[in-house]
Amino acid sequence: MKRIGLAFLVAIGGYVLAAVAGYWLTGPLSGNVHDAPVEAAMTSAFVWGPLGAVVAFVLGFVYGAPRSTEAGG
Repeated sequence: MKRIGLAFLVAIGGYVLAAVAGYWLTGPLSGNVHDAPVEAAMTSAFVWGPLGAVVAFVLGFVYGAPRSTEAGG
């Protein structure tokens, strides 16, 4: 249970990080000149943020596993 909770916390951080990075990357890289800020905001909130959260959750779940303390055996 602790492992899943940690993974969710990491996923929240991953969402925020990916959404902010996606916003700043979508703006200059988009060819849209009419409503570029809206496109950047929507793309970061509904594409990059969730993708970042999924990746962060998986990484948090995998790396949040308890370590074995057995010494060679």
